[in-house]
Amino acid sequence: MPHDDLRDTAGRRYPAHLDVWPVREPKDWPGAWWADWYNLPPPLWPLRLPPAAYERNRGYRDRRRAAERVRRDTRVRWVEGDGRPATAWRFVAELPDGTLLGELRAHERDLRLAHGDDWDWPRELVLDGVLVAAGHRRIGIGARLMVAMAQRMDETGIGLVHTVVENHIAIRFLSACGFRVASARPLAMTLERPAGPAPRPSRPP
Repeated sequence: MPHDDLRDTAGRRYPAHLDVWPVREPKDWPGAWWADWYNLPPPLWPLRLPPAAYERNRGYRDRRRAAERVRRDTRVRWVEGDGRPATAWRFVAELPDGTLLGELRAHERDLRLAHGDDWDWPRELVLDGVLVAAGHRRIGIGARLMVAMAQRMDETGIGLVHTVVENHIAIRFLSACGFRVASARPLAMTLERPAGPAPRPSRPP
């Protein structure tokens, strides 16, 4: 078995008929109940991580094996020729049969328009969003899309990308990809249009 050389903390072999994987961080171990909710440093972890883990529930095992197949077969590619302007970026993650699993969209920002001058501003990028289909999250698809974006930034000479996030899950994901909180804090604003037809004015304007 591929995990035959692994031993638990008591020196025992793991079950030969089960899939065993090494535990490097809390999210690798089902017993780490705090992994998704608390970003604790290792000295404050409630439990010590085991060297490896396995799953006895057949349904969980089947889902994990399916996720491994998806991770292995997924390909990330740059999309072009679909009518978008050259400043609109789109990457997709898909299976060999064309099944779409994830998508990243971004656009280049023209700082001359933002500042109203003719200075030769460096090119910047705005990340519009990273989406991964339900059932295929937390297996690295989003991170691969981000790597593809970073590689194209290097190729095109763009060194800065902005984005706005609204929840702690997105913050943790982007932080793991190298994003940092900007010094300028934008205000979140919404414009809500009334549902249905607009009311007719009582008299001509």
